[in-house]
Amino acid sequence: MEVTLQDLTKTYPSRSKKSRELVVAVKDFNFKIPDGTLIGLLGPSGCGKSTTLNLISGLQKPTKGKIFFGEEDVTNLLPEHRGIGLVFQNYALYPHLTVKQNILFPLENLKGKDKLSKQEMAEKAMDIAKLVQIEELMDRKPGELSGGQQQRVAIARALVKMPRVLLLDEPLSNLDARLRLQTREEIRRIQKETKITTIFVTHDQEEAMSISDLIVVMNKGIVQQIGNPQAVYDNPDSLFVAKFLGTPPINVFEGQIKNQHLYIGEEAVLQLDPLTKEHTPRKVFAAVRPEAFVLKEDGPLSCKLSGVEVMGRDVSVVSTNSASLTPKIRSIISAENKLETANPVIRFALRPKKVFLFDKETEKRIYVNLVSQSEGGMA
Repeated sequence: MEVTLQDLTKTYPSRSKKSRELVVAVKDFNFKIPDGTLIGLLGPSGCGKSTTLNLISGLQKPTKGKIFFGEEDVTNLLPEHRGIGLVFQNYALYPHLTVKQNILFPLENLKGKDKLSKQEMAEKAMDIAKLVQIEELMDRKPGELSGGQQQRVAIARALVKMPRVLLLDEPLSNLDARLRLQTREEIRRIQKETKITTIFVTHDQEEAMSISDLIVVMNKGIVQQIGNPQAVYDNPDSLFVAKFLGTPPINVFEGQIKNQHLYIGEEAVLQLDPLTKEHTPRKVFAAVRPEAFVLKEDGPLSCKLSGVEVMGRDVSVVSTNSASLTPKIRSIISAENKLETANPVIRFALRPKKVFLFDKETEKRIYVNLVSQSEGGMA
C-alpha cells in the first residue's frame, strides 16, 4: 500500500502563560512512501517521529494536511477503519490471555463480511505464529515470555489481519543489545515475506540504517533528509544529519576555505578540485568521518594523541586538536596499522569523500569537490 503525506502538520497550544505561540510537533511533512517498503522514521527524542506515526494511524488528527492510503483519503477515518497494524514500545499485550488468545483478539472483533469461522481464525493465528517463530509458545501467557518473545507476539497480533500498513513505534527499545540485533533482523525478514508497507520509528540510527529501504531524518518536527540509508550517510545535506548518523559520531572542526585549500586550524589538509572556480575565502564547519583518517607520518593534519581503544578488527585512536568542536577526536583505523603511542603527536591524511563542508550560519552543506594533496588523490 502506497502511503502519501501531503503538507502534514500538527501543532499544540502552548502551555506557557507568557507565550501563546503554538508548539509545532510536525511541520509540512511531504512524502510518498512506496508500496511494500520499510521506512525508518529517525531522529532524537521530541523530533516528531512518533507524532507522525500517530497521525498516520489515526490516533491523532492533523492540524493541516492530508493522508492517503493508495488513492483513498484517510485523513478523517477512524483508526479501526484504516486497516493498520500497530506495535507499541511496551508491547501492550493482554496479560490474562494466552499467546494464542492475544493473536486471535483482532480476528474475533471482525464483523460482517469480514467475520471468520473459528477454524479460519485458528489457521490464521497458527500461520502468523509460524511466520514470527512462536508456534511453540501459543499456550503461554505474556508473563511467562522473554522480552523478545513478547515482541514477536505483539508483531503477530498486528499482522494477523494482514493490515494495509504496519506501524512500529520504537519496538526494540526495551530489549538488550544482542536481542535488539536479532529482533530487528526478524522484523526485516517478516516485512520482506509479507511485503506489507512498514513504518518503523526509532531514535537509534544503527537500527534504522540496517533494516530500512529509506530513512527519513527529522529534527524539531521538520524533515531534514530522505533517502537510501547509505546515500544519506555518504552525502548528508546538513550538519545535523552528518552528526546524527554514524558510530562513532562524525568529528567536527572549525575550518576555512582559502587559496584553493581546506584549512583546519593553520593546516591545509585538502585541496579543492583544480577545476573548481576560485572561492572567496570563507569560514566553514569541516565534518570528518572517523574512517576518513589515514595514518601518515607526513600527513597534513596533526593531532595530540590521547589514547588508543582496541576493538578487535579496528582500532579507535583518540586525539585532540585545537580546531575541533568536540573535546575528543575519534579516528577508526585498521588494527594492522602500527601506531607509535610514545609519540605525543599523530599525523593523518584525510579521505576526501569522507569530509563534508557546511555553512557556519545555516549549517547547510557546501558542495565542493575536495581532493588529496598527494599526487592522484585518495579515494
